[in-house]
Amino acid sequence: MEEIQLYLEDAKESMDKMLNHLAYELNKLRAGKAQSNLVEDIMVEYYGAPTPMKNCAAISTPDARTISIKPFEKNILKDIEKSIINSNIGLNPNNDGETIRLSIPPLTEERRKDLVKQVKKEGEENKVRIRNVRKATNEDLRKLIKDGAAEDAIKDAEARVQKLTDSFIAKVDEAVADKEQEILKV
Repeated sequence: MEEIQLYLEDAKESMDKMLNHLAYELNKLRAGKAQSNLVEDIMVEYYGAPTPMKNCAAISTPDARTISIKPFEKNILKDIEKSIINSNIGLNPNNDGETIRLSIPPLTEERRKDLVKQVKKEGEENKVRIRNVRKATNEDLRKLIKDGAAEDAIKDAEARVQKLTDSFIAKVDEAVADKEQEILKV
């Protein structure tokens, strides 16, 4: 039945989005090395409108421990500095009048453990979201029985949704384990 297939495709698409979101969130967690994505989405007051930093400054990583931010216009240097301080990323900006430099300190053992906890929490939240997609899809499938769909077809579809859920949960576990390893690597 076409409706069943559409529900399955929607479920897969939703789970894919959640996996992509997890990858994005895990990528933002710093593992002791400079990454431009740590600051590129920080909002900066730019001509009266909040703008992502990546749209008003050139962000680079000249070495493994430094992020360099060069605004497209010098007059917003102070605004960028203020936004970094207010963002609570735990880094102090060093302003030389043209460029802002952020020094990434090496991670302490305690900070590494905190980051691992954060990674695991993010992974668990994504697993819950994936299970919620499974639940919603199964509810939608059961409604099709009332519309005259065959019970066997619905049972088969529910089994496929469960298999899909299991595969996405395994992918979440794998992403979490990889990030955990990256963080704990000294």
